[in-house]
Amino acid sequence: MDDKTLVFRTLREAKPGPKWRSLFDAHWSAYEAWYLAEGERERPGYLACLNALRRHMPELLPTYRALCELAGGGDLASRFLSLYQPPPYITGCSQAVLARPGTTLLARNYDYPPELCEGSILYTRWNDRGVIAMSDCLWGVLDGMNDRGLAVSLAFGGRKAVGDGFGAPVILRYLLEFCDSVPEAAEVLARVPTHMAYNITVADTAGRYVTAMIGPDRRASIRRVPVATNHQKRIEWYAHALASETLIRERQLSILVDDPATSEARLEAAFSAPPLFRHDYRRGLGTIYSAFYRPGEGRVRYHWPGLDLDLGFGHFPEEWITVRYGVRERFGS
Repeated sequence: MDDKTLVFRTLREAKPGPKWRSLFDAHWSAYEAWYLAEGERERPGYLACLNALRRHMPELLPTYRALCELAGGGDLASRFLSLYQPPPYITGCSQAVLARPGTTLLARNYDYPPELCEGSILYTRWNDRGVIAMSDCLWGVLDGMNDRGLAVSLAFGGRKAVGDGFGAPVILRYLLEFCDSVPEAAEVLARVPTHMAYNITVADTAGRYVTAMIGPDRRASIRRVPVATNHQKRIEWYAHALASETLIRERQLSILVDDPATSEARLEAAFSAPPLFRHDYRRGLGTIYSAFYRPGEGRVRYHWPGLDLDLGFGHFPEEWITVRYGVRERFGS
């Protein structure tokens, strides 16, 4: 298999402006093709998108409108940016919270085709909160934290159901922009509709954590569970479960987190090795990056074999990092 390359970019911009516009210019053609892959009629109209945001996440509207304007104010881009009823997509992912006295660690691996990952790490202050997040769909969040001590991460829920709701990345953006604690985030996750099944893990500096198993066809199940992979309670999509090894990964994470002797270093090491770190890039289930969020310290470490990137609210240099994936894995900046 030929190596696949992904360029990660760290970008700091307090309010939406020319730097965000540069992301739009770089990625819009690929996102437009994805958004229209099922035909334009399959995507909701602009008013439906606007009204859905107004009804479920009204606090996001000023930011949404600012981004739409920066993107040129076009109908299609505005519909896309709402992330309301986007095309379905499937990821892998493992995530776990290690809550110890005085410290909280949210660890995650993101498993996805490298050629489809945006690779943007944004530090913004759009709504009076500092937010550092791995971006998706130009402003959505795959995982991230805010300066109030909340950290979030998403994983595909392993079910085929698709319905009326939002892509999870914009829901996670909403959490980081307007929630300060796990109880606040849980309330949002219980009420905002999603278009697909996801497992959302949230943690805060008080040591609280929950995993919300959400989907378009059933009420959210929000439980004090520190571990999530790619199924919800029971296996419903057997082929995906087998290919992604969701049960094996969940079991290993549960054993680690339940062991009082597990340190942060031990958990991080586990995320860097099989079965949590996966090399199945041929089928789009290889690990693109690992992320270790310490919301109490305002720090995050992104990891690839042979390379670490340490960022925080007090230290966020802008740079480009090239990562190559494949049988001859080579990593470097």
